[in-house]
Formats: sequence, structure tokens, C-alpha cells
Amino acid sequence: MKPLIINEKDLSLSDIAYFLEHNPQVEIDGSVVKKIERSREIISDIVSSGRTVYGVNTGFGKFSDVKISRDQTEELQHRLVLSHAAGVGDPMPVPLVRLMMLLKLKNLSQGYSGVRFKTVELLKDLINHNIIPVVPEKGSVGASGDLAPLAHMTLVLIGEGEAFVNGNRMTSKEALKIKNLEPIQLAAKEGLALLNGTQTIQAYGLWSLVKAENLIKAADIIGSISLEALLGTLTAFDERIQNIRKHPGQQKVAQNFRNILANSPIVQSHKENAHKVQDAYSLRCIPQVHGAVRDGLEYVKSVFEREMNGVTDNPLIFPDEGDVLSGGNFHGEPVALAADYLGILMSELASLSERRIEHMMDPAESDLVAFLAKDGGMNSGFMIAHVTSAALISENKVLAHPASVDSIPTSANKEDHVSMGTHAARKAMEIVKNAENVLAIELLCACQALELRQPLEPSKVTGAVLSLVREQVPYLNNDRYMHPDIIKAQKLISEKNIVRKVEELISLQ
Repeated sequence: MKPLIINEKDLSLSDIAYFLEHNPQVEIDGSVVKKIERSREIISDIVSSGRTVYGVNTGFGKFSDVKISRDQTEELQHRLVLSHAAGVGDPMPVPLVRLMMLLKLKNLSQGYSGVRFKTVELLKDLINHNIIPVVPEKGSVGASGDLAPLAHMTLVLIGEGEAFVNGNRMTSKEALKIKNLEPIQLAAKEGLALLNGTQTIQAYGLWSLVKAENLIKAADIIGSISLEALLGTLTAFDERIQNIRKHPGQQKVAQNFRNILANSPIVQSHKENAHKVQDAYSLRCIPQVHGAVRDGLEYVKSVFEREMNGVTDNPLIFPDEGDVLSGGNFHGEPVALAADYLGILMSELASLSERRIEHMMDPAESDLVAFLAKDGGMNSGFMIAHVTSAALISENKVLAHPASVDSIPTSANKEDHVSMGTHAARKAMEIVKNAENVLAIELLCACQALELRQPLEPSKVTGAVLSLVREQVPYLNNDRYMHPDIIKAQKLISEKNIVRKVEELISLQ
């Protein structure tokens, strides 16, 4: 497996997906090492000269006007990390903490933070040895970045706190000893550089975005099966309709539906039915809704790709001029707004899916048996699976309320406006998980409905997806334990099996 190399090139969302899926080793390119060392020289000169620079030889936040003596600069950084590791709640998922460490590594490698290379190297070694800090999920307001979560991450570098090693929770000292690593004594500026930044927001947001990019493709596939099973018309997917509105996402979605349902005997069987001139919006307006989600995801992606390749530390070192400048790059507002938008987008994607499920439950809408259950009454079929989807949609409505519109001043009004971006990103992750399960339920219902249309045959593509699903979940003849079926369908979606199966047959937009 090829390593992920941190160099002067930007990371992409594809790199993040690769990192999350394969857990590769991480390497640091030599050109990056030179940039790191050059900025460190500036900090060393400041310490030697006694020149006053925020966070190097001053206190933090409201204490920025308190001067710290030269012989206390290292202890200052140590105490900073300890005091800021004040998070609460369950531990963040290990893959997200590992991603957060990678993002911090990329941030420090830009050469504007003034840390030593040995500090960056130890962070890299923790990733490669799978020593993952225990980071409580709550405590950040996304202001000076994600101070509390990043402090918990940093504890492991100095031999404090706890870590997971191969799933086992232990003290950081034990974890480092197992892997023959030594903790470091933080030098001037290093604690602040490690704690400032939006890497926690980014980790949640990027994980969700990787999932969302797969989910929007899966939604087109699953929506196509539902359209086919509900005897929907493809008229609304005509290329001419999409072209005169000009939204690229809408055009791509309609193209996907036309390709997936090409030469479908079911579609052909009712093509001239007068009562199918116009379908309900949850079918007819799929290009407009799915397309808007696609276009929105492109914006979210652009924000997060810029953020993970940018520098969110403070103060910043500019070696060419020898300047150290204080600013506000740590403020999480850009990614907070994008994370809220991501949650809204995924909520809408799932909402439309639930409406299609409802159409398959109601014989007045679908002319199928109620709840897709033969021998209804004795069997309840997908009645409560639909209720579960409705519950998830309702939960998403609450979660989709934007966190970024809130602000609580902190640090004695020094930090008087905060982004709440970590809340926004954590909520987005939950919404994506809910959306996956709603689409999993639609997938099961659509496959059941498709088979109820026999002897009519589905399209080649939807037939292949049906076969893939039936390898895991059999046709529902009689009621059975439904939960495992939903979990299996969800995994087919989240592990990208549905998308890969279709991409073997056609090109998905």
C-alpha cells in the first residue's frame, strides 16, 4: 500500500478518502522539513533576544499582556496543554482522531508555525504506530480553533493523558513505551501551535463529506429503482428540461437516471399511460433536489479542501521577512458554515428518500400491496421500517438547525465571537449516518417492490443491483427480524458496493 506523503502539494478529498479507507503510513517530504526548520529559527531567535511575541513569551488569551521569563517558556507550553485538555464526553471515534492528527501534521508542515521538526516527526510516528489519543468529543466552541480536543491530542506527545493502541485504552506513557517512542518536552510556541487550528472541525466535516459524496451517487441509484418500481415516468428526466435551467448537478442526476433505466422493460410497459403524465414531486423533482444537493456539496468540498491545506495557527511566522504576525486564522467560521450546510444538504437528500418509501407503502399511490407485504394483516411488511425512516428524518430536522448562528463569548470577552463549528461538524456526521440508514430502507423497499412487478423485468443496471442486494438480504415472503436486513443494506451503501456495482456497467456522473 502506498504511503500518504506530506509535501508542498495540496491534499485532496480523494487523499482523505484513501487515508480513511486504507490507514496508510504517512511520510514527510524533505522539502517540507526545510520549511519547518526555517520557521523554527525565527522562534529561536525571538527567545534568545527576549523580544516580546504573543504565545512565545507571554500568557494566552486575556493573559496576553503578562510577560513570561526566558527560563519559563518551556514550562509555559507544558501548562498550556494541561490546562486546555478540559474536554468531556465520550471519546471521539479513532478514525476521526487519526484524521485530525494528519490534518494537524499538514498544517504544521506548511512552515508558518515555528515548531521543531522533531515535534512534527513524533506526531507522524504516532499515526504510523497507531497510537491514537483519547480525545473527548465535547468542549470546543471553534474559536481559537479546537483548543480542548487538540490539547487532548497533544497530551500524548508529552507523555500525559491516554491513548488507544490497537483498540486497547491505556496511559500515554504505556502506549509510547510499547512502541519504543519517547515523549518530548515542548519548546517555545509549540504547545500553542499544536492547540490552535480547526482540525477537529475538519476531521468530522471531511469524514462526513467523503460519506456524502458516495451517498449522493447511491441516492441516484436507489431513487432509480424506486422510480422504476413505482412505474414512474422518465419524461421529467429529459435532457432538454434540465438544460434550460442550467444547474450542473440537476443535469448530472437526470443523465444518471436515463443511463440507469435505459431500455427498462418496466419503464417501457407504461410509457404511454395517461395517468403517469406527472408523478409526485418525490419522483418528478429528483433531478432538482438531488442536483441541488450535488451543487451544494461542491461548495462544501471547496471550503474544506482550502481549509485543510491552509494554515490556522496563531501567531504566524513569515521567515522571508522575519515577521511574526497575530491574526485570526484559527476562527472556525468558514468551515462552521460549510458544515451546517452539509448537514442541511444530507437532510434534504434523506427527506426525499423517505417520501419515496411512503409511496411504496400506500397502495393508493403505488397499486402495490400495502406495505409491500403479501398476506397483509398476518404480515406487516415494511410498515415499521418506514416508521424508522420517518424517525430519522425528524431527528435530522432538529440536527440541521445551524450551530454557526450561535456564539457565546469566552476568555473574559477576549474571544467574544465564536463559530461553534465543531458542533456543526458533529451534527453533520450524525445526519449523514441517519441519511445512510434512510436510503438503506428505501433500497430494501425498492427491491421488494421491483420483484412485485414480475414478470416484468427491470433494467440491466437495476437488475444487477437487485441481485447484489439479494446476495445479502432475501426477498421478504413473511415477516422476519428486520434490523439485520437494514444493517446489511446500509453496509452495501456505506462500503460503496452499490456504487461500484453500477460503475462496472455504466459511467456515473
